[in-house]
Amino acid sequence: MLDIKFIRENSEIVKKACQLKNINLDIDALLSLDKEMVGLKTQEQELLTQKNAITAKIPKASPEERPKLIAESKSLDELAKNIKPKCEELDAKLKELLYLVPQIPSDKAPIGKDDSDNVEVKRFGTIASFDFTPLDHVQLLERNNWADFERIAKVSGSRSYSLRNEMVIVEMAMHRLAMDKLMSKGFNLVSVPAFAREEALYGTGHFPNGRDQAYFIPEHNLYLAGTAEVQINSLHAAEILKESDLPMLYAGYSPCFRSEAGSYGRDVRGLIRVHQFMKVEQFVICKNDPSESEKWHQILLETSEEIVQDLELPYRIVECCTGDMGTGKVRMYDVEAWVPSEQKYRETHSCSALHDWQARRTQTRYRDAENKVQYVYTLNNTAIATPRILVPFLENHQQKDGTIRVPEKLRPYLSGMSVLGKAKA
Repeated sequence: MLDIKFIRENSEIVKKACQLKNINLDIDALLSLDKEMVGLKTQEQELLTQKNAITAKIPKASPEERPKLIAESKSLDELAKNIKPKCEELDAKLKELLYLVPQIPSDKAPIGKDDSDNVEVKRFGTIASFDFTPLDHVQLLERNNWADFERIAKVSGSRSYSLRNEMVIVEMAMHRLAMDKLMSKGFNLVSVPAFAREEALYGTGHFPNGRDQAYFIPEHNLYLAGTAEVQINSLHAAEILKESDLPMLYAGYSPCFRSEAGSYGRDVRGLIRVHQFMKVEQFVICKNDPSESEKWHQILLETSEEIVQDLELPYRIVECCTGDMGTGKVRMYDVEAWVPSEQKYRETHSCSALHDWQARRTQTRYRDAENKVQYVYTLNNTAIATPRILVPFLENHQQKDGTIRVPEKLRPYLSGMSVLGKAKA
């Protein structure tokens, strides 16, 4: 959310941001609504001021003057009361429009329409060259009895999965590796519930436009969140923190749920696009300073790189263009791991800087060294998300005899195992 004062004074900049991010929002209509509301509130205040002035005269007025003054005071009060509902109606409409206003993207962000215009900034690792016919992740899982798709779909619906045997432990091992790394870097590890109230999803910017992606439990008025970012972002809502409290570093571990609405027919096989998954999310709350935000953006990105490197996966980093970065982002990078069966990179981590866009929604602030209250800046990035990371993990580390090689840094979390599965007979 942007400050309405900023929008009034920089309407052309905001219109340009809408254009760059492919957001169909009439800023002139928003400003017209704002002007009407300000006019009504001014009118209401003037009526109340007149009423108060007349009311103050009543005690000193003569008996003859008093009835007239009382009548005038009541009339002005009634006029002000009649304006109030209209003000509240306009205020609610304006707030809904303000929720749709995008953050201004960084001048450094590449300009583009969609993910085809994202810019590759780095590649790391050597793409595997197999001297045998490699299997894809579903074949590897089924061959080793590491997952079930068909039976669990009968119980839990499409795009469900059930990991089995060693793969359950591998999933846990990956999360432990990520958690240990984040704790060593000073992050506070927190587990968060799957549930969140509606205002928390507004707070991150997942609502109002992302409602079709969220599962709703109407009898409890709660939603299943798609990332721990939702809950962590609201932990300090309406608080005024101390500058000495910043930065706050969180690593949120949680089950995540996404309906994947609109993705029918895409990536329906295996573990790529499922409704439920586990994730460790990096989340930073820092002071209101673009250079501080940029520093933490790089730290979050480097941390996710380290995790992918620990898993010995070839990957690339792309900087997301304005049309692909999302409404609230200032800058955004994706880490994409190589998937041999598809001969392409697939996104495994998404690293975003949002400045004060989320903080204005949650009213999360701090008092700076000059005793001035400022909105905090927020950033987030995936540390690890399963089962998606299992796709490149299995396919890149498969061996000719049908087993899976375990990367050295993952072995301590698997009781020293260096190989998964049984060799072909």
